[in-house]
Amino acid sequence: MPLLGIGVWEIPDGRAAEDSVRWALEAGYRHVDTAQGYGNEASVGRALRSSGVPRAEMFVTTKFLPGPGDPVREAERSLERLGVDQLDLYLVHWPQGGPTRAWRGMERALERGLTRAIGVSNFDVGELAKVSAAADAPPLVNQVDFNPFSFRRRLLAACEGHGVVLEAYSPLTHGRDLTQEAVAEVARRTGRTPAQVMLRWAVQRRIPVIPKSTRRERIVENSRIFDFSLDEREMAALDRLDRTGGTGSATEGKWWTAGGRARNLAAGLARPLRRQARR
Repeated sequence: MPLLGIGVWEIPDGRAAEDSVRWALEAGYRHVDTAQGYGNEASVGRALRSSGVPRAEMFVTTKFLPGPGDPVREAERSLERLGVDQLDLYLVHWPQGGPTRAWRGMERALERGLTRAIGVSNFDVGELAKVSAAADAPPLVNQVDFNPFSFRRRLLAACEGHGVVLEAYSPLTHGRDLTQEAVAEVARRTGRTPAQVMLRWAVQRRIPVIPKSTRRERIVENSRIFDFSLDEREMAALDRLDRTGGTGSATEGKWWTAGGRARNLAAGLARPLRRQARR
């Protein structure tokens, strides 16, 4: 799996999603991350087909939308929308109904060759342990909210203990923390942008990142993270920004539960997921 990918969460189906993926591929990205719940797989597929990049050079991820559907049938529908013969990675988007509820279906999708690998997303330490213990084909990836401000040390350690790759979504905290002084100071020292510094912090740990943007210049900027490194002092300064206490949790709120939905409503949120982000 490439260390850098383009994420398309909350990018509307149509031109915006196609452009983001096409610009990313032109900039050298080879990993595209979408989901059934995003509603833009067809646009992603059009961009993949029109890019001129050979399919063998691309790594395509989508996610099973938890609920009553069958992971096998939903994978087949994703393949139709994406216009590819096989996924590179298929994830359970979140552990609704319990961490093992969808896993047998995910294993069947793997057995039938619909995907090369299967994994999970938004699984905490306990949920990851349960699915790993029950699985014939254990998850290979856990995609979670991970960045210097959400440095989930215990979850990272649990993933490593199970032989699972932790993959970072929201690696730029949706742009909220790019002006934070410690990040800005490292950016000044390295002659890079705050976004490049935050992405480098992850990939220097060999943690794949999937930043999202609908702006071509930002997509290009985010790709330029492999020609510099952070020293130990700079990495430590970013490590200290963690607000989670090194948690083993995967998210700050489980929006898929009744309690999580109630908390979201109480906080005045119209949707369980964040609104369109700046990056």
